[in-house]
Amino acid sequence: MQSSAVWLVLVLAIIGANLPFLSNRFFLIFPLKRDKGWIMRVGELIVLYFIVGGLSLALESRLGQIYPQKWEFYAVSASMFIVLAFPGYVARYLTRRITD
Repeated sequence: MQSSAVWLVLVLAIIGANLPFLSNRFFLIFPLKRDKGWIMRVGELIVLYFIVGGLSLALESRLGQIYPQKWEFYAVSASMFIVLAFPGYVARYLTRRITD
């Protein structure tokens, strides 16, 4: 059970970190009149970090007692979330678009 919860959190983190780069819609739901800027994508990334963190906290509480964390844990997990967003960033900004 605990192993599957860890894998679920990792999959959610990978999906959540790459969602801002998949579409020009705000949170994949709300259409925008113009292209999303980098500030809006970073804002989405921060909100999704807290959503994934909340879901992982809920899973941890279902498995047993929640271990208290200090600031170092949050600094490392935020850095990991940003690293997990790298494939979406590359797909959005660093690949050539083929237009005919």
